[in-house]
Amino acid sequence: MYNKVVMDQLIALVEKNNGIGDKEKLSNIVQKEFSLVKDRKVFSGDFFAIRFSKSENRRMSNTVLSLSALQKYDDKPFVVCIVSSTTNYLLLANTTFLKKISHSSQELRMDNIKGSFNGGDIMSGFQTMDNMPQNFQSLFAYHEGFSFQDNLERLVESTNGIVGRVQKFKVDKVAKYSILSTIQLADDFVNSNCYNDLRKDLDERVAKVQGEIAIAAFINNVNLRGRIIEYLITDNGSTLKEQIMKALRDNKPLPQFKTEDKLGDYSKDYPSFSTETDIKTKVLFLDGNPKAYNIDKLLEFLATDKAVYMIYLLGIDENGKTFARLCSIYDERLIHNTNVIHHWAGRNSRGVAQFIGLGLTQILEEEDKTVVSKQLAKAYLEQLIDR
Repeated sequence: MYNKVVMDQLIALVEKNNGIGDKEKLSNIVQKEFSLVKDRKVFSGDFFAIRFSKSENRRMSNTVLSLSALQKYDDKPFVVCIVSSTTNYLLLANTTFLKKISHSSQELRMDNIKGSFNGGDIMSGFQTMDNMPQNFQSLFAYHEGFSFQDNLERLVESTNGIVGRVQKFKVDKVAKYSILSTIQLADDFVNSNCYNDLRKDLDERVAKVQGEIAIAAFINNVNLRGRIIEYLITDNGSTLKEQIMKALRDNKPLPQFKTEDKLGDYSKDYPSFSTETDIKTKVLFLDGNPKAYNIDKLLEFLATDKAVYMIYLLGIDENGKTFARLCSIYDERLIHNTNVIHHWAGRNSRGVAQFIGLGLTQILEEEDKTVVSKQLAKAYLEQLIDR
């Protein structure tokens, strides 16, 4: 969660002390101002964690922190402050903004978090934004859309060349024809009674856990919040679901649970359509750009028979009231509010797409109708295939 008031105070305090030239003095000033707790090299509080380094260059080569240590702070802004003799530079260094792991990383694997990152491993920009304080809020909104595990897999691949779990889907002529054919199939679906049936099914599932969803909306960890709400909606009444609901109502620690990393959260078949629906929660009073989908997983699904991919947007306001929209992936509004994250496209992957949170909010506030934009969808799919 990004607390703009606190982060603006931090940025102003660091800039006020430009020229202090001493990282120990500056760290003491910041620690005292925000009542931060020191854990080895990191100072942390409720709303951010910060590491101070001494260098005359903004692109320093110093070792910053171990990846395992960063994991503890990755759900809040993790800031690196580079103290030079004239200027104090601030960079966001959460896992989304790391290119690779440099130091002692030979044993880094998904099940073995090893190694440290250097200053040069921090991205100087992300998408079209520079990594600097005026962009921190927007940058962190992107970071919140990815889990630590998402970033870990990317870092393992970029560091050691290990092939990720999802490899690049080979699109031949037959597969491309099938993928492009899903545009008309989607149009047929959204204008059928099957669309109304799926929407009614999902809406009824939400209604049954409305109270628990309203409580879960206030969970700070955006990935945990999304996974809990998706699980509450899609699970058909397991013991674990009852335990989660009780923990939410009683304000108790949540039980351990694991969700499958699939393309969609809810599958439903009809005679002419095989649907996968991804549930995306948008808490209307919080920023955030949720992860949309893995592009290779999407293309692989669309190449199958009768494939229809839908997005169920669930908006939640401050009073716990929910607003839902069931949209085709080929809805013009969704396409215009989808970013392909370029740095995620490794040697063996087309990368991932991410929704723009403000765009999702606008869709939730507009007319409850989805329209397939055929020309735009074709151009978008061809762009994804050619990556």
